[in-house]
Amino acid sequence: MGLFSFRKTIQFFSEKEQEDIVQAIRAQEKRTSGEIRVFVEGRCRFVDPVDRAVEVFTSLEMGKTEHRNGVIIYIAYKDHQLAIYGDQGIHEKLGEEFWNTEVAKILREFNSEHFSEGIIEIINDVGNALYIHFPYDRSDKNELPDDIVFGH
Repeated sequence: MGLFSFRKTIQFFSEKEQEDIVQAIRAQEKRTSGEIRVFVEGRCRFVDPVDRAVEVFTSLEMGKTEHRNGVIIYIAYKDHQLAIYGDQGIHEKLGEEFWNTEVAKILREFNSEHFSEGIIEIINDVGNALYIHFPYDRSDKNELPDDIVFGH
């Protein structure tokens, strides 16, 4: 007899919004060798959401991309926390100021309750940065799933 764990799926986005976010990820990843993931959970287990983003990034094995150019957009909606974390390859190209600017943009959208729109805007901004520094190559493959990951 097996044990099963049932988790209620977070309803932070409508089905249409989820589809739009995944389509934005796919559209940007067609232009770059970079990888973009979105992770959503209710509560952040750490005081600093960047620490949690790093933990999630690691658990999703995003640091195993060939060019170390994965980016995670982390959201803890009940705690009103978020972070954007880029792996070494892309962080070296963009620096801390880029990530801080993107967080400020998404916060403006979130404060206006434009959640999916804010995430899509950031996906597009990150995708453009990845395109500049890591353009698509014919040998490129999609190294990570494009779906939104929902935590607890």
